[in-house]
Amino acid sequence: MAIYTKTGDKGKTSLYDGTRVSKGDIRVESYGTIDELGAMLGLAKNYVKEDKMYQEIMEIQNKLFIVAANLATRDESRIKTRITEEDIKGLEELVDYYSAKTSDMDGFIINGSDIASGHLHVARTVCRRAERRIINLASEEEVDEILIKYVNRLADTIYSMAKYCEINETRVNFEGSLF
Repeated sequence: MAIYTKTGDKGKTSLYDGTRVSKGDIRVESYGTIDELGAMLGLAKNYVKEDKMYQEIMEIQNKLFIVAANLATRDESRIKTRITEEDIKGLEELVDYYSAKTSDMDGFIINGSDIASGHLHVARTVCRRAERRIINLASEEEVDEILIKYVNRLADTIYSMAKYCEINETRVNFEGSLF
């Protein structure tokens, strides 16, 4: 099977439910940014030092397929799997876990004390952009509110993971004080 279909050569694409839209449509921007986030997390997970965090990131990547599929579908009856409050609770538990391990860190963090935290911080910024795109979409079309909540909590989760990675690789700044 060829990867190219030529159906997008004129700037249109199909949503999951078959609806044809512009590739510049805010819905395509929304799920495309979620796809970008999944790719960025795929890169980041290969630099984390703990199997636990690696597995958690993989689970998040799998949830992002659900988020993207929901965003790529206008016809609500075609959505087979949804994000749930339990998924959000799972993210909150991760935030609590990693925050408890970094409670002595206060103030701003200079992103990227090591390669894992650097990639996670980039993933966090992509997540925030995805959130903004989804909110823009929600101002024009129906979007399940739980998706917005999930992506918001996900940015917090990624931040707490990045912050945790920062404490494992603290660097000294130019004046000799620790970040």
